[in-house]
Amino acid sequence: MALTIDLGVAELAATRFAISPLSETVSGLQQLGDRDRNPINLRWLRWATDELTRHPLDLSHTWPLIVSDRPNWPEFLVPAPLGSGTSIEDDLAALRRTPASQVRISLRRVFGEELPDPVAALAERPAAGLRAIAAELRAAHDRLIAPHWSRIRAVLDADVIYRAKQMAAGGAEKLFTDLHPDLYWRDGRLKLGGPRWPAERAVDRGPGGLVLMPVVLGSPYVLIKKRTSTQTTVRYPARGVGALWTAGTQAPAAGAVRLLGRARAELLEALRSPATTTDLARALGVTPSAVSQHLRVLRESGLIARERSGRNVLYMTTALGASLSGTTT
Repeated sequence: MALTIDLGVAELAATRFAISPLSETVSGLQQLGDRDRNPINLRWLRWATDELTRHPLDLSHTWPLIVSDRPNWPEFLVPAPLGSGTSIEDDLAALRRTPASQVRISLRRVFGEELPDPVAALAERPAAGLRAIAAELRAAHDRLIAPHWSRIRAVLDADVIYRAKQMAAGGAEKLFTDLHPDLYWRDGRLKLGGPRWPAERAVDRGPGGLVLMPVVLGSPYVLIKKRTSTQTTVRYPARGVGALWTAGTQAPAAGAVRLLGRARAELLEALRSPATTTDLARALGVTPSAVSQHLRVLRESGLIARERSGRNVLYMTTALGASLSGTTT
């Protein structure tokens, strides 16, 4: 079923990007539960599965909500972040603030009137249940997301930078069309769907504009909240995810080694996925100062570019650098 959102000029003006550690945590757990599994994340899935085999997590309150025989899951688990780059503490605080009425409405929308026992317990005592869920999600984040967060965050930041440039160059129509092939904006309406989805359903948009959230550890599809007490979120696959788990794991191209030397060629290979100087130094086992010197040369040669995102500076390959390393942008 195609989804449509009324999105006029005022709502577009209030639309923003955000990055959410909680979104990645919930998405990662859903991937582990085989919900819309994305093959791109296979390396992470193998690592996370091994990690949980050695030391299982207690997800007794959370798992029944996100991995079930129902096509949907309660939307309050990923509230719209209040800022552009919230922390996991901020996200979980927003989750715990979900009104009891919204919890019950969302649970019945997903599970119907006959709630399974763990879900019924949450509906009966929403505040206590949300505290327990938040504690489980915090533990899942610390074990499964935090060890990779700097690399994940770099990809998310790079995506937001790219989307902002797209919007500046071509407006909302270009922005939304480039987010995903099934998404487009026209005549004051945002639509998710295509010819194969003839039926339409209007989204009960939350207050203000949309919150656009790139996701690394998620499905290959766009997810739009159909009804929410916070701003409506549009979660979409982040650009450049394909290289995140493989960048720097293979030998650099022979041509790049001959032209640049092995150290700089390895650095160029590692930058198939955006990264900071600190991330690169850790991945390559060298000092940040040595990385900085090589980055300067690569940047002056037009092989990489840098963009500031908050307090961090991200480095990424240009089209020329990707061509030399044998990849495409």
